[in-house]
Amino acid sequence: MQYYRPSTLEQALALLAEDPDARCIAGGATLVAMMNADLVQPSALVSLKGISELQGIRATSDGLTIGAMTRHEVVSKEVRLTGRLEVVRMAAGNIGHPPIRSVGTIGGSISHADPAADYPTALVAAEAQIEIMSQNGRRLVPVHEFFISYYTTALEPGEMVTAIHLAAPPSGSVSAYCKVGRTEGDFATVSVAFSGAFVDGQCTAASVAIGGCGEAPIRSPEANALLIGAFVDSDCVAQAAEALVNACDPLDDVRGSADYRRLLVRRLLPRVFSQASQNAA
Repeated sequence: MQYYRPSTLEQALALLAEDPDARCIAGGATLVAMMNADLVQPSALVSLKGISELQGIRATSDGLTIGAMTRHEVVSKEVRLTGRLEVVRMAAGNIGHPPIRSVGTIGGSISHADPAADYPTALVAAEAQIEIMSQNGRRLVPVHEFFISYYTTALEPGEMVTAIHLAAPPSGSVSAYCKVGRTEGDFATVSVAFSGAFVDGQCTAASVAIGGCGEAPIRSPEANALLIGAFVDSDCVAQAAEALVNACDPLDDVRGSADYRRLLVRRLLPRVFSQASQNAA
């Protein structure tokens, strides 16, 4: 197997264009484990560690851009991730354990596209855009279109994730994130991410995503609509949870049964909605 360590983005994209079976390696937290288990056998590895332009979080004219090689630890401590964007910081702090967060990267995590991972759910709730590049140019993909199925994304051969774009949060917006796993640091049995806003206890904006309950993060325009105008004790919250349950397609696996996951969605959405309301107070 060939191993390359380019120093520029242009060099990395050229290597990916030359070999469609090459894989980018970021922190390596997921890819190396998959290689050790013989789940993937790339012809070459293209390390992104030496590409400085892929690292860090930058303010833009309309929000924040997180470079693909930014480590989970950095995202979890980013004070500019406030309001409806704080859900991304919350998710980063729930990934694995400190040693994992010190090496894993946001680009590597979302490119793996495990629907039980923390970032996909949070980024869908935050309505992020994913920046993808190849030698043919750059394109932005809405995050809910980026995650297609289990471990499958909108990336085409020769492409790589270079950044995540987050629009500036409206004044007064809030977030909440809740995850249930078998053990601390595990992938989610179910996760719920909320981004929105409240005025005097009444929800005025809502974007909810569910993780671990389908081939990609679950979103429901019906559920979001039911939450707008609701208070914490409104029947609409339970109705929104049912709309999300109906949109889910969970599997039975070692983390829990499909029925257990549906039960968790019903229990967790009111909890997350209440937490977001408290954060707005």
